[in-house]
Amino acid sequence: IRCWSNIPFITVPLSRAHGKSFAHRSELKHAKRIVVKLGSAVVTRGDECGLALGRLASIVEQVSMLQNQGREMMIVTSGAVAFGKQRLRHEILLSQSVRQALHSGQSQLQDMAIPVLEARACAAAGQSGLMALYEAMFTQYSICAAQILVTNLDFHDEQKRRNLNGTLHELLRMNIVPIINTNDAVVPPPEPNSDLQGVNVISVKDNDSLAARLAVEMKTDLLIVLSDVEGLFDSPPGSDDAKLIDIFYPGDQQSVTFGTKSRVGMGGMEAKVKAALWALQGGTSVVIANGTHPKISGHVITDIVEGKKVGTFFSEVKPAGPTVEQQAEMARAGGRTLAALQPEQRAEIIYRLADLLTDQREEILLANKKDLEEAENKGRLALPLLKRLSLSTSKLNSLAIGLRQIAASSQDSVGRVIRRTRIAKDLDLEQVTVPIGVLLVIFESRPDCLPQVSALAIASGNGLLLKGGKEAAHSNQILHHLTQEALSIHGVRDAVQLVNTREEVEDLCRLDKLIDLIIPRGSSQLVRNIQKAAKGIPVMGHSEGICHVYVDTDASVEKVTRIIRDSKCEYPAACNALETLLIHRDLLRTPLFDQIIDMLRVEQVKIHAGPKFASYLTFSPSEVKSLRTEYGDLECCIEVVDSVQEAVEHIHKYGSSHTDVIITENEKTAEFFLQHVDSACVFWNASTRFSDGYRFGLGAEVGISTSRIHARGPVGIEGLLTTKWLLRGDNHVVSDFSEHGSMKYLHESLPLPQRNAS
Repeated sequence: IRCWSNIPFITVPLSRAHGKSFAHRSELKHAKRIVVKLGSAVVTRGDECGLALGRLASIVEQVSMLQNQGREMMIVTSGAVAFGKQRLRHEILLSQSVRQALHSGQSQLQDMAIPVLEARACAAAGQSGLMALYEAMFTQYSICAAQILVTNLDFHDEQKRRNLNGTLHELLRMNIVPIINTNDAVVPPPEPNSDLQGVNVISVKDNDSLAARLAVEMKTDLLIVLSDVEGLFDSPPGSDDAKLIDIFYPGDQQSVTFGTKSRVGMGGMEAKVKAALWALQGGTSVVIANGTHPKISGHVITDIVEGKKVGTFFSEVKPAGPTVEQQAEMARAGGRTLAALQPEQRAEIIYRLADLLTDQREEILLANKKDLEEAENKGRLALPLLKRLSLSTSKLNSLAIGLRQIAASSQDSVGRVIRRTRIAKDLDLEQVTVPIGVLLVIFESRPDCLPQVSALAIASGNGLLLKGGKEAAHSNQILHHLTQEALSIHGVRDAVQLVNTREEVEDLCRLDKLIDLIIPRGSSQLVRNIQKAAKGIPVMGHSEGICHVYVDTDASVEKVTRIIRDSKCEYPAACNALETLLIHRDLLRTPLFDQIIDMLRVEQVKIHAGPKFASYLTFSPSEVKSLRTEYGDLECCIEVVDSVQEAVEHIHKYGSSHTDVIITENEKTAEFFLQHVDSACVFWNASTRFSDGYRFGLGAEVGISTSRIHARGPVGIEGLLTTKWLLRGDNHVVSDFSEHGSMKYLHESLPLPQRNAS
C-alpha cells in the first residue's frame, strides 16, 4: 500500500474500493458519495456580517434532492464566524445602548464604535446558530443533519481519526447529512503552507484542506468546492485576458497565475487548487465553481453532478486532441485566413473536395457501412433515421455536383460591395459582405450534411465547428478528413473542425464568446433543445416542418395526385414533406377526392382525420390528436376548409412557417394564396419537396430557416454572410459638418462595381 507519508496518523491508501477519479464530466452522474464545500464567500452576506439565507436555502434544496436520489451527501461549511459576528455585534450594540441611556438619561443615542471582534469568539457564538439554521432547512425536506467539529489535531491522533471515520460512516448509513466544520473556537493560528508544496501531506488549515482531507479519508467520489469565482482562470479573474479553465490537469500549475484570496475566509484560489490536486491524487474527482452567482447558484450543484460544463473540472486524463474551446479558436483563426484568400482559391478547395467525394467513394461507403451495421445491431434508430444515415454512390455523385455548383457561384460572395455612398467630398462609404465568423452546425444521422455545410462555410469564408451524431461517427470521420485534405491545398486545414470529444450539445451552446451562429440540422426536438440551451448565440433553423398542401376547387385532376404523392411519399422523413392535406369542402365525395384517398392507401399512408373532416364521415379514420403534428413518416392529417381564406387562416394557426402549397388552375386564387401565406416557402402547383437549397440552385444548404431575421427558407452562401462598413476619408472630422463648419453632407448614391460575370 502506497502511503501519503511515513507518519502513521496520516496514512491514506491510494488503491481504494471506489477506484480512480472520473476521467470525464459525463461520468460525474455516477458519483455516489459527494462532499460539498461551502466557502465563506458563499455562505456569508456581502457585508460579511450574517448569512446569505436565500443562497444557503438553495444549496440545502439541491443537496436534499441529491440525498433523496440515494446519494451520500456531506457538507463542509464555513459561516460560523460571520453568524457569530452578527450576533455579537447585536449584543454589543444593545449593551452599549442600555449603558449610554442609563448614563446620560437621554433617549437620543450617540454614535457607538464597535470593537474589533476576535474570530474565535465569533465562531463560538455562531456555531450553534449556524447548525440550528441547517437543521431547520433540512427538516423541510425530511432529512436529518448532524454537526461534526474538527481540528487538525483530530487527524494527528490515530484513534480520533478512526472515531471520526466511524462516526461519518454511521451517519451516512442512517441517511443523515453530516455538517462538518473546523472548530474555529479553539483552532490555532494558521501555519505556513509548507506541507502543501510538493509533499503528499495535507494539514487542516482551512475548510478547503478540511474538505480535501475528508474526501480522501471517506473515499468520496466527488468533491464540489463552491467559491465566489466561476472556477480556475489562466490569469487573475477580471484581467483582460483571463479565460476560465474548463479542465485542469496535474502539472498545469505553472501555466496559471493566482490572484488574491477570497473576500472572506482563510483560503485563496491557490490553496483550493492545491487541496483539489491532493484530493484528485487520492482518487476523488473535484470541481471548483461559483456558488454565489444569482443566475446559477440555484442549480450549480445539480448541474455539476449531471455533468454539465460548470466551473473547473480536475482530471488526471488528458484528451488526445484539442479541447472544443481550442478547436473554436483554431476555426476562427483558420476562417479569417480562409476569408483572406482569393475567391478562386476558395473555389479550388471546394472543387477538390467534390473530386475527393467521388475518388474516395469506396472508403466513404465502407465507413458508412460500419455505421449502418452498428445502428442496426443496437436497434437504436428508427427506419427514417436509418435512411438519412445511409450513403450511396448516387448520393455521393449528387453531393459532388452540388459542391461544384457552390464553387461556381461563390466567386464574388465575400467582399462584394452592395452599397456605395459619397458622404461628402473625398469621403466615400461602402457596405461590403463579410463572413459571420465561427459557425457551429449540429446534425443528426446525416453524414452527407458534413461536406455540404463545409463547402458553404468555405465559400463564405467562415470558420466551422461540426458536431455530428455518434451514430454516424465513422462516416463523419472520413468525410472530415477529406475536407481537411482539400483545405490543405491552401494551408487552411484548421478552418473546419469536427468535435469528437464527449462535449454535450448544451455545453457547446454556452460558448458565446467563441461561436457566432448555431445551425441545428435534425429532429424538431433537437432544434428546440438547442434553441432553449443557446446562451447569447443566435440559432438559425426551424423547430418543425409542418407543411401543408391545399387542394382548391379549381385544382387539376392530373396534378393533384402527382403533387400529393411526391410531397408525402418521396421522402416522408424530410422536414419539407407534406404533413397536413387541406381539401376544399366542395371536393368531398367527388371522384377527385376518391382518387386522393385511393392513392394514399396504395402508398400505405396512414390517415388522421381533422375535426371538421371527421364530422363529415360516418366511419372516419382515427381523429388527429393535434393539428400541429410533424409525423416524419407515412402518415398525414386530412382536414376540410370552406375557402382559400380559411386555408390561409388554418396554415397560420397550425403551421410552422416552413413550406405550404396550393394546387389550383385559378390564377387569382393562387396569387391570393402566394401573397397571404406567411411562410418561408410558398408554392403554386409544385411539390413541397422543392424547398431545398440544391433544388433552388444554391448548390446545398446549411438548413431551412423559418426565422424572420437575417435569412429565411433554404440557406445557402448568402445566409452565411453579414456586412461591414468601410469609410475612406482624407482628414475628415465631424466638427467640419456643424452649422458653422466648412463642409456639407452630400449622401450621393454611387454605382456598384461590376460583378464577376462568371
